[in-house]
Amino acid sequence: MLQDFKDYQWKKIDIYLVLLVIGLSYYGAQFINSAQSNLWSRQMQGLMLGIGAMIVTALIPYNFVLKFYWLIYAACIAILLLVRFFGDAVGTASRWIEIGGIRFQPSEMAKILLILFYAQFIMKHKDNLNTVRVIIACVGLIIPPFYLIFAQPDLSTSIMVVVIFCVVMFVGGVSYKLVLAALLVTVPSIIIFINLVIQEGQTILTDYQRNRILAWLQPEKYAMTEAYQTSNAIMAIGSGQLTGKGLNNNMIASVKNGNFISEAQTDFIFAVVGEEAGFIGCCVILGLLFLIVLECIMVARKSKDLAGSIIAGGMAGLIGFQTFINIGVVTGLLPNTGLPLPFVSYGLTSLVSLLAGVGFVINVKLQTPRF
Repeated sequence: MLQDFKDYQWKKIDIYLVLLVIGLSYYGAQFINSAQSNLWSRQMQGLMLGIGAMIVTALIPYNFVLKFYWLIYAACIAILLLVRFFGDAVGTASRWIEIGGIRFQPSEMAKILLILFYAQFIMKHKDNLNTVRVIIACVGLIIPPFYLIFAQPDLSTSIMVVVIFCVVMFVGGVSYKLVLAALLVTVPSIIIFINLVIQEGQTILTDYQRNRILAWLQPEKYAMTEAYQTSNAIMAIGSGQLTGKGLNNNMIASVKNGNFISEAQTDFIFAVVGEEAGFIGCCVILGLLFLIVLECIMVARKSKDLAGSIIAGGMAGLIGFQTFINIGVVTGLLPNTGLPLPFVSYGLTSLVSLLAGVGFVINVKLQTPRF
């Protein structure tokens, strides 16, 4: 481990990325405070904890951490199994677990652990990555975490696990022919899947998951039920116009103040941003997220090895695609999935996990001599 420290370029610490993620997290906390003021202090505690996690993961050489990649994979499976057998149920879902008074969502941690695992696994098999044996191994290893998350049930996070898998495989150097073949299979499969799950009596998805897809396809029919959140979110964003109604405003004509968006501090925080900060505030959020993703891509491009590229590229994919899905849901472009907006939505596990992941990206850059 001490030998790995010799590769650190201490003058090249990514202050730019640090400022971006902390600035965005703090900016997001202001909207959480506006949506539900009693959660602001907890989010700030999460931010402090996340900064600590980011410092730790930035300082422990990632090559040393990746030596234990099978333990990382085992830890990922273990925490997901804990949810399956000992998880706290909220409604119809069991996604959280409490240990020693600390309640967290293991699936958020699993995203980062899977990026780390595949970074080392793919690098060890980079010379024969495109062989049938290695491809089958990669696919086989993603199935257990995917199933454990899907069975919680958590369709949105299980989709993100598949997206992360596709990103790390692409960054790892999977053949373009395989990518094209996967797309040719995936696109019609999605269409077939949607047609199957909207049928009466289907057993693939739960009723509430099926209804969310139907609400997306026929929002007017489900305007007072499953489409209610999205319709009000769109109204809130539109009502903010250019500059918004102001943070913590007490206007009666406010979608948020009228409690027309339940749990606005989590998955629908972008609707609060649109209403209170307007188009300009939305652009600030999107701009900061874009710059974070872009910086991760730049680090991935110049990494000293393939594992570093996969870590940074995987984080870019995680943040970028999760942002797209969250905002797509809030604006009605996608079915309601229940994914938080990175660094902005309320959720300590999500925030701490993302900041820890960013720490690994900083770690990669610290060991990149060409920067």
